Amino acid sequence: MAVRTPKSLEPGRVDAQDAARALRRIKDYLTEHPGADDIRVTGELADEALVLPRDVVTMLAYMLTQLAAGRGVTMIPNHAELTTHQAADILNVSRPYLIGLVDRGEIPHRLVGRHRRILFEDLMAYKQQSDADSRKAADDLVALSEELGLY
Repeated sequence: MAVRTPKSLEPGRVDAQDAARALRRIKDYLTEHPGADDIRVTGELADEALVLPRDVVTMLAYMLTQLAAGRGVTMIPNHAELTTHQAADILNVSRPYLIGLVDRGEIPHRLVGRHRRILFEDLMAYKQQSDADSRKAADDLVALSEELGLY
């Protein structure tokens, strides 16, 4: 029988109290061992400890934070290819708007038949640049308002 590995956990799928309890234990451990690069996880019946990189444990703590708050979590590898619908959902824009960005070359893509595919890492690079541009525009507006004495 194959083991199914979920890439997404819907809100409520994990008990929020269990997630909060696990999160507290992880945070306590990370606080008590600030210099540890690897985290040794032992179970009551385990003969050998499971060794996890600190960054993996930190990522798990972030996921538990979301689950404890009743939010869902989705894990997407950087190399994953997304449909235009999935990419639009991630950016919280309409699919036609996203296709416009793709067609103007603002987001790299490749064609699979007639369908566009967008790498998750390319989508995140666009989002970071877009967010930075938005912050700069807001800062420029504040500076202009102060210059004109409107702020």
